[in-house]
Amino acid sequence: MRSIGLYLPLIQNHSLTTLKKLLILLAIVSGTQLFGQNNHDDYQYPIKRATSAIKLDGIIDEKAWEDTYIAKDFIQNFPADSIAPTALTEVRMAFDDQNFYVSAVMFGQSPDEYTVTSLKRDFSYFANDNFMLYMDPFLDQTGGFAFGVSPLGVEREGVMFNGFRSNNDWDNKWESKTKQYEDRWVVEMKIPFKTLRYKSDNDRWYINFTRQDMHNNERSAWAPVPRQFFISSLAHAGSIMWEEKPPKAGSNISFIPYLSGGTIKDFQNNQPAEGNFDLGFDAKVAVTSGLTLDLTVNPDFSQVEVDRQQTNLSRFELFFPERRQFFLENNDLFADFGTGQIRPFFSRRIGLNTAITGGARLTGKINNKWRVGLLNVQTTAEEQGGIGIPGQNFTVGTVQRQVFGQSNISFIAINKQQFDFAKTDSTGAFTGNSQDYNRLVGLEYNLRSSTTKWLGKVFLHKAFSPDVNSKDFAHGVSLIYRLRNWELQWNHELVGENFNAEVGFVPRKGYSRIRPSARYSVFPKESNINNHQFQITYDQFLDSENTTTDRIGNFQYTVTFLNTSTISAGVSNRFVKLFRPFDPTRTGGLELPTGDEQNWNEYSLRYQSNMRSPFNYNVRMQYGGFFNGERLQINGSVNYRFQPYGSIGLSANYNSIDLPAGFNDTNFLLIGPRIDLTFTHKLFLTTFVQYNEQADNLNLNARFQWRFKPVSDLFVVYTENYLPESIASKNRALVLKLTYWLNL
Repeated sequence: MRSIGLYLPLIQNHSLTTLKKLLILLAIVSGTQLFGQNNHDDYQYPIKRATSAIKLDGIIDEKAWEDTYIAKDFIQNFPADSIAPTALTEVRMAFDDQNFYVSAVMFGQSPDEYTVTSLKRDFSYFANDNFMLYMDPFLDQTGGFAFGVSPLGVEREGVMFNGFRSNNDWDNKWESKTKQYEDRWVVEMKIPFKTLRYKSDNDRWYINFTRQDMHNNERSAWAPVPRQFFISSLAHAGSIMWEEKPPKAGSNISFIPYLSGGTIKDFQNNQPAEGNFDLGFDAKVAVTSGLTLDLTVNPDFSQVEVDRQQTNLSRFELFFPERRQFFLENNDLFADFGTGQIRPFFSRRIGLNTAITGGARLTGKINNKWRVGLLNVQTTAEEQGGIGIPGQNFTVGTVQRQVFGQSNISFIAINKQQFDFAKTDSTGAFTGNSQDYNRLVGLEYNLRSSTTKWLGKVFLHKAFSPDVNSKDFAHGVSLIYRLRNWELQWNHELVGENFNAEVGFVPRKGYSRIRPSARYSVFPKESNINNHQFQITYDQFLDSENTTTDRIGNFQYTVTFLNTSTISAGVSNRFVKLFRPFDPTRTGGLELPTGDEQNWNEYSLRYQSNMRSPFNYNVRMQYGGFFNGERLQINGSVNYRFQPYGSIGLSANYNSIDLPAGFNDTNFLLIGPRIDLTFTHKLFLTTFVQYNEQADNLNLNARFQWRFKPVSDLFVVYTENYLPESIASKNRALVLKLTYWLNL
C-alpha cells in the first residue's frame, strides 16, 4: 500500500497542477449522475381542497376525507423489498387556506402489539411503531420536512437535508390526533402552511409516506425505496399534484422569551452559594418563503442534557456533539463541511470559555438551486481567577449551489476575531481593539446521484492565522457506490502541519490518509436471518515524509436476524509509530518514546438482543494487544421499557490494561444508570448518573420538563458532582427556566 500512500500529498505545495487534478476528479465524479431513476412521475397523488371542515379526532368520517384520493399498496423496504407488507396502510390528503391535512390508517395491529418506548416528543424512529411523511416542496430532492406520529400520539418533526437525513431539533407548531382500534390505528395531522417553507407557485411537491411496523418487523413506503437506501430518501419519493397552487404561507414571526433563576455552590473551593437571575429571548422570522432569520439575545442553555462521558485512551481529543438549540436547527449548512476528523466549523467552540451575548443566523433557500447560511455570535469579555478572557466574535457564511441534479457546490468562510475590551474613563462604555484572529475558507463538491447510488465529496480548505503562510490547508475525497449487495467506499485526506481551524474539530495535523472499504451483503430466502454482511476496511496515516504512523486493517462479519437481533465478530491488526511521547494509560506513568513502533492484533464479539422486547441489551467484548501490553474491553447496555411511560437503563464501559513492568497498569470503569419517565405527553423526568473512574468523578443530572403549551416549557434542572471515594459534594447547581412561544 506504500504506492497508494505516495499519491496522497496532491496539494502539498499548493501547485496549479494540484488544482487541475482536483477539477479533473470533480468532472469524473460528476459523470456518475447519469445512473438511476426516481419515482416522481410513477407515484402521483392529486391533492384536492377540502370539501368540508376537518375535525382532528382520529375518526375519518368527514365528507372531506370521502372526497379525497387514497394512497395505498405500500411496498416493503425492510426486511425485503419489492413485495407487499404484511399489514396494509392507507393515506389521504387535503388542504384549505390555512392548513395541510393528512390522515392515515395503519391496519393489522391491536393495541397490545404496539411498540412505543415513551410519550416524549421526537421518538426514536427505529425503536417505535410510527407513520411518517417526508416532503420536498422545493423539488430539489435534498431538503424538506419530516412529520411523524406513533400509535399513542407522540409526535416527531424535523428539517431534512442531504436528501435523506432529518434534523429533529427543529420545533414548530402543528397538530395531530390518534385513535386506536382492535385491528388498526388512525392518525389525523394538521400542518399549518405557515409552519412550512415553500414557493407557492410550485404546483407539485415531492412526498413519500412510510410506516414502521415493529410487530412484524417491517418498514414500508408508498413510493418504493430499495433496501440498500434509507427509506427517507427524497430521491425515491412520489409527488403531490396540487389541483390548485397552494396558498401563500403568510407572515411567520415567533418570539420566544425566557426567564431563568438558580443557585450554585462550589464546595471544593469553599465558595458561598451564589444565586443568579437571567432573562433573554429567541426570535424566528420568516424573511421569505425559503429564508428564516433566527435571533438570540443573552441565550441560556441550562436545560441542555449533559454529555454522555467517554473513556479516552487515544492520543487525540474526543468529539462531543452539539446540544444547544440555537446551533442545531438547520446546522447542516454549517456543520456538514469536511469529514468526521476534518470539521472546519464546530459550534461547541463558541462560548467555550465565556458567555454568549447574542447571535443571529440567516438560513434557507433563495430558490430551488441556491441555499445560504450566515451566522454571527458575540461572546463577552470576562475576568476569571484574575485572568482577563477577551470577548470574541464568530462569523460564518455559507453558500450552496445545486448542480447536476441533486449534487451541489458549497463555499464556507469562517472568521474568529478576538477583541480586547476596556472601559473608557469619560463614558464608562466599552471600546474594542482587534487582536488575534483565525480565518478559514473552504470549497466543496458534494455528489449525490439521482437515486443516491453514488455519494461523494471533494473538498479543499485553507486557514489563515497571524504569522502563518504555508502548510495551512486540508483536502479530502470520499466516494460511495451502493448496489443491492455491495457497498464500496474510498476516502483520502490530507492535512497540513499548520492547518489551524480554531472554530473547527481537527484532532490531528500534518498527515495524509487513505481509507478504502468494501461491504458485501447476502439476503437469504425463507430464513430467520435477514442478512449476512462481510466488511473489510483498511485505514492508513502517513506523515509529511510519507512514513506510515498508523495503520488499521479490519475484517467484520455480522448476522442480522428477522427479530432485529444481531451478532458480529471481527479481527483487526493495528500499527502505531509515535510522533510524540505517549502514556498508554493516560495516568501520568512511564511514556513510550517518540518514534517507538508498536503492532498488535485485536479480536471482538458483539451481540444486540431483540430491540422490540421490553427488556433488551447489547454487549461487546474486545481483547488483544494495546501498544506494548494487552487490553480487555467490555462495554454494553441493558434497558427495560415499561411502555409507554419510560425506561430504565444502564450503560457501562470497562477497560483493563496490562503493561510491562515500569508502566502503569490500570482498570477504568465508566458506568451510567439512566431513568426516563414520561408521565404524560407533557410531563417528563430524566435522571442520569455517570461514574467516570478515569476522570475521578461522579455526576448526577436530573431534568424535569413540563410542556404546558405547544413548544412552551418549564424546566427544573439539578446537577451535582461528587468525589467518588467519599461521595462528598464537589459542587451543585439548581436551575429553574421558563420559555414561552408566541406567534406574532
